[in-house]
Amino acid sequence: MSFEYFISILKPMLTGAQMTLLLFFITIVVSVPLGFVVMLAQKSAFKPLSWLAHTFVYVMRGTPLLLQLIVVCFGLPVLPGIGEYLVLDRFTAASIAFILNYAAYFAEIFRGGVLAIDKGQYEAARVLGLNKFQTLIKIVIPQMFRIALPSLANESITLMKDTALIYAVAVPELLHYAQTAVNRDLNFFPFVVAGAIYLLLTAILTFIFKLLERKFSFE
Repeated sequence: MSFEYFISILKPMLTGAQMTLLLFFITIVVSVPLGFVVMLAQKSAFKPLSWLAHTFVYVMRGTPLLLQLIVVCFGLPVLPGIGEYLVLDRFTAASIAFILNYAAYFAEIFRGGVLAIDKGQYEAARVLGLNKFQTLIKIVIPQMFRIALPSLANESITLMKDTALIYAVAVPELLHYAQTAVNRDLNFFPFVVAGAIYLLLTAILTFIFKLLERKFSFE
């Protein structure tokens, strides 16, 4: 395998990796706070809101992400009456599907983190005269984040790998360029290069989360 061939397939795959990273960062930046909001809605005393949040999480976690991608990309535009207003470019539609899906998973991670906090913490907050908002900001969120961090790391790594699914809705990401090279050259090597790039990205992500876990474990 010549070095020139390696460079020729690497350049387009790095272009695809930019799309992969863009989808990853958009999903993380939006779905993490949205997941937190959904978690709060699940715990709301207003039953219709709580039911709606639980239903959202159940549907998003109970159906395949690939199916959700297909529905958002191809299903919404054919809805009677409103479909014409829901026609989105493929990347935007894929981003919406990923955000909704991962918001549901992050909501469950955050809910688990909140449930792991000792109830005595809430009693201590009341003794100190903290209201519900102050308790949430000063007591709940810091401990919840520390508890949930390993699960957040695992889910983020899964997200990095799941970005390959947008290949199924014709968004040109890393796997798309690898498949194109394989079909053109009848050579399996581009898939090896794509796998190496995914491994590098997940290794960097794992390193970042290890640093975060080390930082919060000593606070």
